[in-house]
Amino acid sequence: MVELSHEDVQLIGKDANMKVAQRIRELRQLKNLTQTELANRIHSDRQYLYKIETGKVGISVAKLAVIAKALDVELKELV
Repeated sequence: MVELSHEDVQLIGKDANMKVAQRIRELRQLKNLTQTELANRIHSDRQYLYKIETGKVGISVAKLAVIAKALDVELKELV
């Protein structure tokens, strides 16, 4: 078992958030959706979606599942 430092945990979390954020943005753009359109589909506001797509906020698995459904992709395509 590997012992992770606090800094390791923060870096891993930040990297994971950014990868998921980039994938959401990429898929949204491939589907020709604006942030506002996707935000409406997930019953959220555009500013919150912007924060997700820029990695400024973490996102729960439940919210990821909602976004995946709104983008008509499987959850695994986001992670």
